[in-house]
Amino acid sequence: MAASPAYGEEKGGSSSLGEPEYGHDPASGGIFSSDYKRHDDLKEMLDSNKDSLKLEAMKRIVAMIARGKNASDLFPAVVKNVACKNIEVKKLVYVYLVRYAEEQQDLALLSISTFQRGLKDPNQLIRASALRVLSSIRVPIIVPIMMLAIKEAASDMSPYVRKTAAHAIPKLYSLDSDQKDQLIEVIEKLLADKTTLVAGSVVMAFEEVCPERIDLIHKNYRKLCNLLIDVEEWGQVVIINMLTRYARTQFLSPNQNESLLEENTEKAFYGSEEEDAKDAKAEAASLAKRKPYVMDPDHRLLLRNTKPLLQSRNAAVVMAVAQLYFHLAPKAEVGVIAKALVRLLRSHSEVQYVVLQNVATMSIKRRGMFEPYLKSFYIRSTDPTQIKILKLEVLTNLANETNISTILREFQTYIRSMDKDFVAATIQAIGRCATNIGKVRDTCLNGLVQLLSNRDELVVAESVVVIKKLLQMQPAQHSEIIKHMAKLTDNIQVPMARASILWLIGEYCEHVPKIAPDVLRKMAKSFTNEEDIVKLQVINLAAKLYLTNSKQSKLLTQYVLNLAKYDQNYDIRDRARFIRQLIVPTEKSGALNKYAKKLFLAQKPAPILESSFKDRDHFQLGSLSHLLNAKAVGYQELPDWPDEAPDPSVRNVEVPEWTKCTSREKRKEKVEKPFYSDSEGESGPTESADSEPESGSEENGSSSSSGSSSSGSEEEDEEEEEDDSGEQSEDKEEEEEKRPKRKDKEGSHKAVLGTTGSPSEEEEEEGAKKAKKKAPQGRKGRAETSSEASTSESSSSGSDSGSEAEAKQRKAPPSSKASSKEISLLDLDDFTPPPPQPIPSSSIISTSLVTDLEGLTLTDTSLTPTLLSPAFSAVKTYELLHRMAGEGLAVEYCFSRRPFPGDPHMVAVQIQISNNTDTEVKNLRVNEPKPLSGMRIQEFPEIEHLAPGDTATVVMGIDFCDSTQAANFQLCTHTRQFYVSIQPPVGELMAPVFMSENEFKKEQGKLMGMSEITEKLTLPEKCRSDHTIVQQVTSAANVGRVPCGASNEYRFAAKTVTSGSLVLITLERREGSTAQLTINSEKMVIGTMLVKDIIQALTQ
Repeated sequence: MAASPAYGEEKGGSSSLGEPEYGHDPASGGIFSSDYKRHDDLKEMLDSNKDSLKLEAMKRIVAMIARGKNASDLFPAVVKNVACKNIEVKKLVYVYLVRYAEEQQDLALLSISTFQRGLKDPNQLIRASALRVLSSIRVPIIVPIMMLAIKEAASDMSPYVRKTAAHAIPKLYSLDSDQKDQLIEVIEKLLADKTTLVAGSVVMAFEEVCPERIDLIHKNYRKLCNLLIDVEEWGQVVIINMLTRYARTQFLSPNQNESLLEENTEKAFYGSEEEDAKDAKAEAASLAKRKPYVMDPDHRLLLRNTKPLLQSRNAAVVMAVAQLYFHLAPKAEVGVIAKALVRLLRSHSEVQYVVLQNVATMSIKRRGMFEPYLKSFYIRSTDPTQIKILKLEVLTNLANETNISTILREFQTYIRSMDKDFVAATIQAIGRCATNIGKVRDTCLNGLVQLLSNRDELVVAESVVVIKKLLQMQPAQHSEIIKHMAKLTDNIQVPMARASILWLIGEYCEHVPKIAPDVLRKMAKSFTNEEDIVKLQVINLAAKLYLTNSKQSKLLTQYVLNLAKYDQNYDIRDRARFIRQLIVPTEKSGALNKYAKKLFLAQKPAPILESSFKDRDHFQLGSLSHLLNAKAVGYQELPDWPDEAPDPSVRNVEVPEWTKCTSREKRKEKVEKPFYSDSEGESGPTESADSEPESGSEENGSSSSSGSSSSGSEEEDEEEEEDDSGEQSEDKEEEEEKRPKRKDKEGSHKAVLGTTGSPSEEEEEEGAKKAKKKAPQGRKGRAETSSEASTSESSSSGSDSGSEAEAKQRKAPPSSKASSKEISLLDLDDFTPPPPQPIPSSSIISTSLVTDLEGLTLTDTSLTPTLLSPAFSAVKTYELLHRMAGEGLAVEYCFSRRPFPGDPHMVAVQIQISNNTDTEVKNLRVNEPKPLSGMRIQEFPEIEHLAPGDTATVVMGIDFCDSTQAANFQLCTHTRQFYVSIQPPVGELMAPVFMSENEFKKEQGKLMGMSEITEKLTLPEKCRSDHTIVQQVTSAANVGRVPCGASNEYRFAAKTVTSGSLVLITLERREGSTAQLTINSEKMVIGTMLVKDIIQALTQ
């Protein structure tokens, strides 16, 4: 308020000095003025030298945008002021540019240097606005500039700018998805941020760019749980949804032993001694299989820190916590969400609709949760129809023998409503209650029969449909109702209701022998005017009466069948033809005629009336996919619970030093004390700093303590950083002592892997476990802000390799840091790595080593030199990692088309790794393969050293599950991790099969019809000789030639590697240059893709 007089004085002052006063003429709004003078006054104000006039103009322009008016023609005049020194004007100019930069890209590009200067502005709002505008200019040419800007902003001192950097990441990713690897590095850096302002935005970026990279969350999991209460509301929603999916992959199901517990309690209460003795063995066996469930402390941390958010004022946050509890909490604890969801029902109708959709799904599995709040779901006359129907659904789900009388009384009043859709839904609900609760079935049936005399035809029609379903359960007792319904055929005109009555009379015609023929007579009169659904039921009724009462209905049946024979609808014509042959015996009619009665009058099971929400809980609650009951674009499936809990230590971060101490022994004593009490945790002594607030909040039982203790842990982290710098020399000495021991162990392990040709499964598992122990357990959260490449160090709470890399990085001289910061994305070609350090060279696994070890192999399938290194140029090679992306490490791969020694169901992939740098590369290995469900990856043995300029060749096995989907994994060195993927051509998913011509024809005869794909093609001049055709087909697919008697036919056979399904290929040459390609395979997708590949190979 105080600012307004000053603003008025400034404006008045400017006009008193002889300046013209703009904007007060009513005609200047553009209504009366012509188009070419539109906004002229604003343009003049923007061209003025006075900041006050520019500010006034910008305020008016932003107000126009807020009202939805188009201000794009002012873009040139506004963009000129981007360099204005007045901060207020500059802010408004940036607001305008964010809105129109995408539409006027060419003009915005002219000012790009100004935006880059804005990124260095001392004012954090200007820096953030400049980045926001830069990321709004969606032109691929400025991607490198945007990338550099985001990296700089991610290291900014201001959390607001870092938040803006997080918002810019998805924009850049949608513009150029090739930047994914670099963006993941920035996301990793921002995930380590300790401010609540950044947390929600960076998790949103994580969800958009790399939701599959769960390993980035491990180290930040506890911190995110503790910060959650203080993050802004929309950030809370995003984080909770992400943590729900994370928890489903990392923790065991809390309800896995539920059925076992229920059985035990029942036996203890009711069981006799004899029964106990009988079941003792069975119980012992089931208990041996199922270990007692102990909740992971991190799982408990998540549930405890989200519970206070059920009181949030934001409905989306409450809904997010509710779905988290429903999907993750033990059954006994889920009840706490019911009260919060019922509170949301007092909100707007849109919120009510979403909440009720979710409550309807929950109430099927967890009925007891909402029973105390039954009256909250009673329907008000003011509710919209869709809300009424959803409340009806919930009431029906909650109905049981104790409350059914109350619910039916409520339904009675609903039937009198004026809303016809709602009345129809109520009648269906009564039907469902009657089927679910046997004791009220007769009451409901009588009530529905009374509705048959209702004046409203729709009510009667819906009642008929529901009564039909109820009568199927016990038809003999209700012949009177069937008679009553038969009389309604004269009045009811709704097709579904008429069809239902006819079906009932036909199905139970023996209970109403006098009425049924008369109904058929009436229906035969009006047959031509009936709807198709009714006509079909008339034909059915005629057939059933012909079989049970042919004296009275023989002529009528023939008349109806003759009418149907010439009907317009082909379904009715076909049905009439089929039934005539089936029921009327003739000379031509076959054996089915004897069984006509059994076919038509067979006992039919009563329909089960189920909720439409029954199977919706496989979608994540609260998601758009759950609301629509269909998978929406961008929806991520909720993972299944793991059978065995993954390693909880991946969430451990470095233990903080509680006090500064010089001697390592004192600090060890403090660290070795277990963090959790015995009852709570199994994680041992290496717990993280971020889990300190957990114990604090557990003792106090309040959410506020978790916030305060998390700030305490931040200070301790800073102390730790200072403390570590003083102890580098001690760390290095200790690690140098440990290093030779570790090398010896690794060396012996590699020898075992190298010598054993096809190791047993147990040996493979042991090897995998050892490799996992050696591999670093996660990515280090704290990244150096000065380094632009942000080389991430691998570290674990107890691993020596991580601290060794850390010590080296800290010892690096400042000059190298400065030089690395000056590298831009455009100078990558000129980039020269730092000079090599004097490291003792060691041998690389090579073909000569394998030759030496060949005599030691246990089986015939050994890693011979021919398997490891065929002529790499003879087979088609693919690039796995480019020299530039791999920072000097180049990786190529090819499919060697040889059986993989470890597993015949895997495709052997030969990988060639070249070190083009001036430094030695260590510990080359595959880390954390994340294949799609069903896929398996057998990693190659770790390469300990690769000298500069050297090349190593290794073989890894991948089970692609007969699919061309890519196998994703990390290729790791001692300092870096590269995300790579191998996508197989369809021809490499098979292995050749050798068979005779007769065997080929026999198998081909089994794979006809849907399993056969035929295509015609024209062979070019150069591809008509036998040798060329065979060469092209075998290059496109890994198949074996089958001998063939005909000179113009070529046959090939193969089987898929995973499932062993046969793939038979026939190429038949016709006259001239034409040919016909036929592929027989039960795998139709593989067949279709293979046809394309072979035709491409033959015609290119």
